[in-house]
Amino acid sequence: MEPDAGTVEPPPPPVDAGTPDAGTVEPPPPVDAGTPDAGTVVYPDATGWTFFGPEHGAPHEVLGVTEDEGGNLWVAGGEEGLFLLRPGASTFERFTMDDGLRPYGYLKDGSAPVGPKYLKVLSVAGGPAGTVFVGYQGAPDCESNYYTPGEKNPNSYKSGDADKVTLTATGIEVVHYDISSGPGVIGEESGGREKLCSILRIVWDKPHGNLWFGANHGFAWGDPDYTGNPTCNGQRECSGVKEHAHPHINAKTADGHVFRLTDAYYGVAVRPDGDVWFGGANRSTRFRYMTIKTPRDFETARKQTENASAIKNRIDVWPDLVDEVGIPGPTDRVDDLVSGMALMPDGSVWVSSFARGLARMDATGVVTQYALGTGADRYVSALTKDGADDSVWAGHRWGGGLTRLKADTVMRYSQALGALSYHPVWDIQSVGSGPERRLLVAFGSESGRPGAIGIYRGE
Repeated sequence: MEPDAGTVEPPPPPVDAGTPDAGTVEPPPPVDAGTPDAGTVVYPDATGWTFFGPEHGAPHEVLGVTEDEGGNLWVAGGEEGLFLLRPGASTFERFTMDDGLRPYGYLKDGSAPVGPKYLKVLSVAGGPAGTVFVGYQGAPDCESNYYTPGEKNPNSYKSGDADKVTLTATGIEVVHYDISSGPGVIGEESGGREKLCSILRIVWDKPHGNLWFGANHGFAWGDPDYTGNPTCNGQRECSGVKEHAHPHINAKTADGHVFRLTDAYYGVAVRPDGDVWFGGANRSTRFRYMTIKTPRDFETARKQTENASAIKNRIDVWPDLVDEVGIPGPTDRVDDLVSGMALMPDGSVWVSSFARGLARMDATGVVTQYALGTGADRYVSALTKDGADDSVWAGHRWGGGLTRLKADTVMRYSQALGALSYHPVWDIQSVGSGPERRLLVAFGSESGRPGAIGIYRGE
């Protein structure tokens, strides 16, 4: 597959990377790229690639793709559900709420909220053989509903969150992570806390036994070995989660109202020492979960991100015109809109943005390099490090397909990907290492055309 100069597609309507306060992503101006008819997907004859789409039983919308340790391929299919391609199979299997998926939490007695349920699978992360961790979209007001007098609705604030899904002889077994805190768990919120609901990225840290959820508003920890407890009511000793933290700052509206700014943690990268880089719409941080005096003390780690004294650990990758001490207003902000993170062998971390290209931070969090910051290149929606050679793959949102940074070379794969280069790349995951690695790519739907799953085994 030979790299080329890249192309630009007619963009779909813009989608907000976070809440309105977190900033929006503006698409490039439309360009007539001559895409194929709506309703079809054309697979290129590209060396090293295998593609799957609806004709293989895959979903129309592909939001995430991963592989578990048993070689099962799992796909986040949005409102269509969770999809599975077993090793050696040619057709995907589909799982929905009818099969046990649970995109909603428990009431205090262990029952389900009353009312219609909404399923949208946003993210997937492979686990042990036969197991996948699944993240869901919450209701539109799930972050605020619990705190809205007269409108408090468990069918909203209990929506979303995550599941652990394990294959069985007859179907699937589902364990739900209700990412919340019950009464008495959080001192300043003694009545309970319900803010994290849409799970944007999931990372399983097998060496340290941790599971990490990047979400709206903040991020959280999960126990990958959790077996579930419907009547736990958000108590930490039985919930399987610790929530939440975020590198928030104060910002102000045009009329001077000061509010807390934090959202959309798409960036998650685990360091070898078990600490985690998290990147959001506004700031990034090193969450010192494993290197503090008492490892796994979530509250101490949280303070090293959130306290006033931790200002250096709230990293503004693409700096605002006014720093957090000055309290930036709408015209002062240059929102980072982080879309992914990829840790490198030297301890540095690449950071991608939905609107600003790439940046590279050293092991201390100092930005040392910017790349892909102009034109259609700057709309980067997914990022991963290649397990074969430590190159970095960036997936683009509005045209351009994939760009690869290999040493000092920038390689573009839009021509080789043909019509698929016009589709947004929502997820890239590298599985395995050396010649056995597989690069998994989620090509989303575009202008009515179905998405696709791409698997690259080439050099």
